[in-house]
Amino acid sequence: MSLFGTSGIRGPVGESVTADLALSVGRAVATEGTTRVALGRDPRATGEWLSGAVAAGLRECGADVVDLGMVSTPTLARGVAWNDADAGVMVTASHNPAPDNGIKLWNPSGQAYTPEQCDRIETRMEDATYALSPWDRTGRSEEVPRAVDRHVATLVGRTPSLSGLSVVVDVGNGAGGLTARALSDLDADVSVLNATPDGTFPGRPSEPTAENCEVLSRVVADSDADLGIAHDGDGDRMRAATESGRFVPGDVLLALFGRMAAGEGGRVAAPIDTSLAVDEVLETVGASVTRTRVGDVFVAERATEPDVVFGGEPSGAWIWPEETLCPDGPLAACRLAELIATEGSFDALAGEVPLPELRRGAARVEESEKADLMARVEREVEAEYDAERLTTIDGVHVTFDDGWILVRPSGTEPKVRVTAEAHESERAEELLGIAESLVGRPVS
Repeated sequence: MSLFGTSGIRGPVGESVTADLALSVGRAVATEGTTRVALGRDPRATGEWLSGAVAAGLRECGADVVDLGMVSTPTLARGVAWNDADAGVMVTASHNPAPDNGIKLWNPSGQAYTPEQCDRIETRMEDATYALSPWDRTGRSEEVPRAVDRHVATLVGRTPSLSGLSVVVDVGNGAGGLTARALSDLDADVSVLNATPDGTFPGRPSEPTAENCEVLSRVVADSDADLGIAHDGDGDRMRAATESGRFVPGDVLLALFGRMAAGEGGRVAAPIDTSLAVDEVLETVGASVTRTRVGDVFVAERATEPDVVFGGEPSGAWIWPEETLCPDGPLAACRLAELIATEGSFDALAGEVPLPELRRGAARVEESEKADLMARVEREVEAEYDAERLTTIDGVHVTFDDGWILVRPSGTEPKVRVTAEAHESERAEELLGIAESLVGRPVS
């Protein structure tokens, strides 16, 4: 499995994530030819010294470091171009728990490093082939303390007034506090939960799920708020609750954002496991879905195509390519607030996206067995179904007239996951059974 995975390096500090690893990443990035690198970190307690190790590696190999300090990931991603840098390094584990940290690399476009770019960095780290600079040619470091202010100003400058709108923002003790600042500057009435940056995440777990955001949902429901916003630790994800306290499924947000962005002939990039509901909503405005591998880097890559106007993952990563190719949680919060201010009740908007029945399961499969199992599954579906029903960009996806199934190996666990969706509950169960039979192992 690649060191960088689909979302950068992540893992427990002191085990898979160490200062030695961070130093090596910095050395490798600089040796690959970058001469000026923007550097940021989320509020995790280990971020300060890990970013220091990255900076040491960069400077040791001749790259100058533009240190943005403690910022959200989308601020860092935007900050690469703002500071005329060749690359960006964000020290973050995103929505992972407090003991973890990680490193993610960024291009000046705001797009994360592609798998090919990450492979070159990883190969250089494995070979330890670094271009160490002479003592009098090492890189310099400068601090840029106002990156967050610039991000806020950018959001405010591109969003109409939100006067009369009431919003509760759950920062989750992460780096997404700029959302509350931007909404306030847009004249919304803003209340904030878990506002203080704290990498131990005392208010709630970092990942903004329905379970973790129960307090947000209750606060919104018990107040006059029009919506609730929730971020993860580094602010790249955004999830939301309606005025009645309903935590909105990610596929519903994807459909609403897609419809807002797309017109006749437009395309919306979304991962292979996206709900049929998104296709059906986009069809009403003459737009369509183009499916990608799971991972925001793949959604962002597809979003570079001219007719792709929006991209998103139901986990809460939302990309407007005319703004940035990085998932930008604060931007998503502003766009959602704008939608509600313009069209009215969030409950009513969410009700316009009825979700089909979804079923999921997983079978335990050791890493060494995954490739052979997936090859067998692909052979079986190719023999059973017409080619136009099959997609194998990420696992094996089969489309039926009334639903779909997906058999996909997990990128982080020794499992193969199975998913099925159909409009009728009984049919969804039937399709899940077909997916389980393809795997040929106990599924739970």
